[in-house]
Amino acid sequence: MPDFVINHMTMPHLPWRDLLAASVELGCIGVEFRNDLQTPLYSGEPPEVVAAEVRRQKLRIVGLSQVYPFNTWTDAIAEEVTSLVATAKASGAETISLIPRNDDTQKGNGERQSNLRLALREICPVLEEAGMTALVEPLGFERSSLRSKVECIEAIEAVASRNQFLIVHDTFHHFLAGGGEIFPAWTGIVHVSGVVDQGLQPNEMEDEHRVLVDGLDRLGNIEQIAALIEGGYRGPLSFECFSPRIHALPNPVAEIRRSIDFISSQIQV
Repeated sequence: MPDFVINHMTMPHLPWRDLLAASVELGCIGVEFRNDLQTPLYSGEPPEVVAAEVRRQKLRIVGLSQVYPFNTWTDAIAEEVTSLVATAKASGAETISLIPRNDDTQKGNGERQSNLRLALREICPVLEEAGMTALVEPLGFERSSLRSKVECIEAIEAVASRNQFLIVHDTFHHFLAGGGEIFPAWTGIVHVSGVVDQGLQPNEMEDEHRVLVDGLDRLGNIEQIAALIEGGYRGPLSFECFSPRIHALPNPVAEIRRSIDFISSQIQV
């Protein structure tokens, strides 16, 4: 069975300790925490307390999100990167996440590549000093300033190394970007969510439509995951569901278990 992880966005109302408990109940290897929920990161508790509890539960914090928009480089973004890296280190998180500008600006050919390389170049020494890896997440929305995995990897290779940066393969965003080549060796985590609304055109799909994966999924999650594994990917699959319908489930653990069972039944590891 693949290694599964719960992204806090799937159950955003849970306090961090309860998210850990849900992860244990589901047999997951760990969690991804986020700083963009309505409640403070770690409910305002010191990251060292979180690290100790994660170790006690024999879990992992595979990622801590996020810096946005990392590819619009400013002093403020630099401070956010430094702060998130420090928090990640203190809480035992293995990676941080970098999210590109997603507001239909800075998309021009030449401009977006230059902005991306500048940001990566500036972030490199912070990661190197901390011994930390950052995960860059291309977003498939047409309004995104970074849609292409190829473009992302080319930029990383130009300024850094695979020890400092990897990419997120998000099944939703991969579909929205038109599919294309996957990069198992460059992939640090796979974000998993499905879209089951049959009435939506791809350009109408938004985060609010992202639900748990089942047999009605339109995004080709199973095919994407199978291709990544066939290509050598052995990292975690993280449930990242933004849909209010999922957030409102009376028993989300039971529904996530069904999705885990479905995916596991379709994937050979």
